Amino acid sequence: MRIVDHTSDDGPDYQDHNRSLVWIEQTNERLIALERVYPAGFEVPVHSHSRTQLWFARKGIVLVNTDGRRWMIPPGHALVIPSNYRHSAEMISEVHMQSIYWDLPEGSPAHPRVVEVTPLAQNLIGELVNVEKRPERYHRLSLVTDLLLDEFEQFPERPLGLPFPNHAGLAKLCRHFLSAPTAATSIDDWARELKTSRRTFTRRFREETGISFTQWRQQACVFASLPRLAEGQSVTTVALDAGYENIAAFSTMFRRILGRPPRTYLS
Repeated sequence: MRIVDHTSDDGPDYQDHNRSLVWIEQTNERLIALERVYPAGFEVPVHSHSRTQLWFARKGIVLVNTDGRRWMIPPGHALVIPSNYRHSAEMISEVHMQSIYWDLPEGSPAHPRVVEVTPLAQNLIGELVNVEKRPERYHRLSLVTDLLLDEFEQFPERPLGLPFPNHAGLAKLCRHFLSAPTAATSIDDWARELKTSRRTFTRRFREETGISFTQWRQQACVFASLPRLAEGQSVTTVALDAGYENIAAFSTMFRRILGRPPRTYLS
C-alpha cells in the first residue's frame, strides 16, 4: 500500500491531475489513497481509471458528469465510479477531496452510484490519507484497509444521480430547471415549450431519462437544494424558493428520497 498526497499550496492544476492519473495506472499497490483541495470552479477534464474510484467529498460539493447523467456529491458522501468509466467533474464550492482507488470484485455494479460514507469509514479514509509513511506502519495500514473495504459494503446508496436526456430541447429545459428549480413546474408547461402534446412529452421524457417527469422534478429539486443547504441557508428559504407551499411538503419529499429530513441530512 502507498499513500500519496498531491495537494500543493497553490492548489491543483491540470499537470498535477495528469501526473496523478499516470501514477494511479502504473502502481501495483493494492489500494491507493489520495487527498487534494480543489478551488471553487475548478474543472477536471474527461478521463477514466483502470480501478474503481471512491470520490469522497469531505467538505464542499462536487458535480460529476458522465454520459447522460449528472451526480451530485454533497459533504459526507462519495461517488463510486467503476473502472474505465469516463467522467469529468466541476467543483461547485471549495472541495476537500479524498479518493480511494482499488479493484472491486467481479459482479459489482457497472454504473456509478452515490453513497453516504459512514462515520467509521470517514475516519478510516482519514487515517489512510494522513498516516505517516513509515515501513513500520504498514501492518496497521493493512488492517485499516481491510476494515475499510469491509465497511464499504455498509454504505447506503443515495439517489443523487440525475439522468439527463439526449434530446436537445429536453436537455435545455432540464439545465434551466436546475438553475431555478420549482415544484410548480408541470408537464403541460414543458409540453408547451416543446410545442408537443402532453402524451407525447410524457412518453419521450420517460424514454430519454428512464423515469417519469414527476420523479425527475422531485429529484432535481433535492439535487439543486443540497448546495444551498450545505452553505447554511435555512430550510424555509430553500423550500419556498423551490416552489413548495410549506416546509412540511418539502421535508416530506426530501425524506422520501434521501431517508431523513433536510435539517439533519447535512449535519
